[in-house]
Amino acid sequence: MIEVRPLTGAALDGALDDVARLRIAVFRDWPYLYDGDVAYERRYLQVYRDSPDAVVVGAFDGDRLVGAATGMPLADHADDFAGAFEGSGIDMGEVFYCAESVLLPDCRGQGIGHRFFDAREAHAKKLGFGKVAFCGVVRPADHPLRPDGARSLEPFWRGRGYASLPGVVARFSWKDIDQQAETDHPLQFWMREI
Repeated sequence: MIEVRPLTGAALDGALDDVARLRIAVFRDWPYLYDGDVAYERRYLQVYRDSPDAVVVGAFDGDRLVGAATGMPLADHADDFAGAFEGSGIDMGEVFYCAESVLLPDCRGQGIGHRFFDAREAHAKKLGFGKVAFCGVVRPADHPLRPDGARSLEPFWRGRGYASLPGVVARFSWKDIDQQAETDHPLQFWMREI
C-alpha cells in the first residue's frame, strides 16, 4: 500500500534530494524528455523549503519515496509566469499553483494522482485560495520521440474539473534528451475553482 502524506520540517528537508532524483527520472520520459541534473534540481527545490505556504506531498512505498507533488501560491512564481497571465484578467495573487506531480511508472494506476491533487487542493483551501492552476508541456502529435500508445493526461485533468486557459502559455527552456543545447518549450495552463 502506497502511503501519501504532506512533508514538512525535517521530513521535507530529508526528502528533497529524493524529490530531485524523481523529477529527473520521471521528466526524462515522454512528454518532458528533460535531461536534468541534481545540482539544478536542488536549487529549484530550495523554494519549497523557503516558502511558508508551499506544500510537498510524498508517496511512499515503505521508506522509499516513489512519487511527489508540489505546490505554492502562484504569486511566488510571478517572475516565471507574469508573461503567461498578462492580459488574461486572472489575478495571480488569487491562484494556488500545483507545480509538478512525479510518480514512478510501476506505481501508477492506483489513484495516487488523485490523492496528490486532493492534498494540494486541500492545502490551497486552507490558505484561502479559491482557484488552483498547473501547466503541462505541449508537444506536437508527430514528435519523433513520442512513444507508441502515449496517452494524454487531459481526460484525467478534465475529470478533476480543470479546463485549459486559452492563450495562457508559459515558456521555459531545458535540454531535451535528444538535443545538444536547451530549447524553448510551451507549457499550457489549466485551472479550476475549488
